[in-house]
Amino acid sequence: MLTPDQEDTLLASLFATAEAMQQQLTPAAGQLMVQDLKGYDEPVLTAALQAVRREGGRFTVASVLKHVEAADGRPAPNEAWAIALQSFDETETVLMTPEIQQAAAAAAPVFDGDKIGARMTFLATYERLVNAARQQAVPATWSLSLGSNAERRALAIEEAQRLGRLPAPAAQLLLEQHALAPITPAGRAIVGLLAGPSNERLLALTTDPQTREALAKESAGAAGVPCDTRERLNDLRKQLRRRDKAKLRLRDRQLRHEREEMAQRRASTLETIKELEETHHA
Repeated sequence: MLTPDQEDTLLASLFATAEAMQQQLTPAAGQLMVQDLKGYDEPVLTAALQAVRREGGRFTVASVLKHVEAADGRPAPNEAWAIALQSFDETETVLMTPEIQQAAAAAAPVFDGDKIGARMTFLATYERLVNAARQQAVPATWSLSLGSNAERRALAIEEAQRLGRLPAPAAQLLLEQHALAPITPAGRAIVGLLAGPSNERLLALTTDPQTREALAKESAGAAGVPCDTRERLNDLRKQLRRRDKAKLRLRDRQLRHEREEMAQRRASTLETIKELEETHHA
């Protein structure tokens, strides 16, 4: 949105452009053009007027808006469809405009059974939404749809920052929020629990020579373990499984608590990002 001083500057630029293109522009027509264009940022309008002068042809509001809209950051329909296709994969993190999100939602119900029909639905919906947004001079905004693949999530955030579609502070917050953590000792322990009791763990639970000998034979793949010794081994394995299940239940409660805390931090981070984006577009 232009300030009153910027509106005066725009009016002067409109008259200068008309003169440079050897066309007439009345004061009343100039004022009307200012009213139609004042919802856009001054640098965008300056670049659009320059493009109009270089292009030639008839100087109209439509000729200016053509270049203004091309610079608003919204993807062309086919590029938008490619972005929407990514969003149908829940593992992918995708940066989208509201128009892409809404058009993708319209196409999603028919996507699995009719991809061509889904594309046609998307393109028609997207073009309608973009035209409506541009007529109201609504600036393009971008938001992340976070996927489940953590590595690709980080790449998508970095790409969004590189393209200038996500402010650097917001990108950094997201990268910190979704950084890949190294496997902790607790995590390695869980992997061991899920793998089941090993012979090494069973050896640590018994001092009985026959049982230890039987375990050594099993580890070496040898046969000939007596039945009573095999029963003792099975009892030991059952004890370990019960103990492991108890540990897993405890760890599960801890993980649920950690997830709840993570969800709270994520909500706080997204709120901060929203505020940063609003400040960025103000």
